[in-house]
Amino acid sequence: MIFMYKHSGFLALTTVGVVMCTAGLTPSVSQAAGSPDGEKGSYAEEHGLTVDDIGHINALNEKALNLGQPGKPSGGLLPSATESLRASASAGDRVTPPAEPLDSMPDAYRARGDRASTGISNYIRKWQQAYSHRDGKPQQMTEEQREQLSYGCVGVTWVNSGPYPTNKLAFASFDEDEYKKALETTGPRPGETRAEFEGRIAKQSFDETKGFNRARDVASVMNKALENAHDEGAYLSNLKAELAKNNDALWKEDSRSNFYSALRNTPAFKDRNGGNHDPSKMKAVIYSKHFWSGQDPRNPSEKRKYGDPDAFRPNQSTGLVDMSKDRNTSRSPVKPGDSYVNFDYGWFGDQKEANPDNTIWTHANHYHSPGGAMGPMQVYESKFRSWSSGYTDFDRGTYIVTFIPKDWNTAPAKVKQGWP
Repeated sequence: MIFMYKHSGFLALTTVGVVMCTAGLTPSVSQAAGSPDGEKGSYAEEHGLTVDDIGHINALNEKALNLGQPGKPSGGLLPSATESLRASASAGDRVTPPAEPLDSMPDAYRARGDRASTGISNYIRKWQQAYSHRDGKPQQMTEEQREQLSYGCVGVTWVNSGPYPTNKLAFASFDEDEYKKALETTGPRPGETRAEFEGRIAKQSFDETKGFNRARDVASVMNKALENAHDEGAYLSNLKAELAKNNDALWKEDSRSNFYSALRNTPAFKDRNGGNHDPSKMKAVIYSKHFWSGQDPRNPSEKRKYGDPDAFRPNQSTGLVDMSKDRNTSRSPVKPGDSYVNFDYGWFGDQKEANPDNTIWTHANHYHSPGGAMGPMQVYESKFRSWSSGYTDFDRGTYIVTFIPKDWNTAPAKVKQGWP
C-alpha cells in the first residue's frame, strides 16, 4: 500500500506494501543528509508519485502483506499474484518483464559512488549468466521467477532464495551498556519528546556491521555442519558439536527453536530438485531486512511514531532476533499526513569477501511498472555502508540466514559491483 503526503511543497509518498523499497542513494551514513544523525531522509522525500499510483499499489497488495507472517504458509507465489495482474485496471500497472534469451550477455551497470544500477531486463540477463547456475549450467529465468522478481526489493531476494522470505533466523547486535549510558548521560534534544529520545538512542545502539558478522559466523558454522550430513539427525549433531566447540550460546537453544528447525522448514530442503531431505545438498546464505520497530498496535502512538526501544532487540547471548511480531507495518506519521516505507530487502548470498565494507548487496527501488507513473524497476548493487545506512523510515536492520540448494549459484563467492 502507498500513502501520499505533502512535504516542502510537493507530493511524495512512501509505502506499506511489499513492493516499494529504498534505493541506498548515498555512500555512507556520515556523508548522508536528512537527519541530525547524518542518516538519509525518508524515501518519500526522494521520489514524487501520483494519486493513481496509490490505487494501483493498494489493489495489487491487499493480500500480499499477509505473506511471511506467523502461521502463514511460506514459499510459492503470492496469493493470487498472477490473477492480480489481470483482475482490474487499478491493479494492472505492475508488469512481469519478458523473457531474455539465455545466451544474451548483460550490459555494464551504471556506477555512481557505492551503488551501481541497472534495469530489470539487464539484471535478468546477468542473473542468467552469473547467478542462475544449477549443477554448473546456466538456467533461463522462468515466468514464475520473473513474476517474483517484478515485486521489487523483496522480489530480488525472493528469486534468489527460492521461497518467499520468512525472516525466522534473524541476527542483530545491540549494545545494552551503550544504550543505558546514553540514557543516563544525555537527554532529549530541543523539542524532542522522551519517546523520540529513547527511540533515537535505541536506534544508535544497534551496530549493523556486528549484526552482519554474527550472521556470517552462524552461517559458516551451519555450512560446516551440513558437510557429509545426509540426514537431519546427522546435521543437528554436527551443528551442536560445532557450536559447543566454539562455546557459542546457540548451543543452548531449545531443540524446538527456529534455529534448530530452520533447515527442515525450508521448502527447497524437501523439494526433489532441491535438498530432497539430504542436508549435504544445502548451504546457508544471508539476506537483510530493514524495518520499523514500533509495530505493536497496542502501544501508544508515540512508540509507533518514534520506535519501540524494547522491540526486536537481539538476545544478548545468541544475537537472535524474535521476528514473530514483525507485521510489515510502517512507521506511524510523525506529522499529520506523514507516511513511511515499511521495509527494504537486500540479497547477499554467500560472498566470501572478508571486509564487510566491500560486500555487495542487491536490492531494488520499487515494483516493475514501465507503463505506470512510478516507471520501470531498477536493480541496485550497493556496498555495505550504502546498504546499511538506511532511511528515517527504519530503526532496525537484521541479517537473516536461510538455506538454498548447494548447486544453486545465486550467490557467487565474489560479486563485483556493476558489470562485468
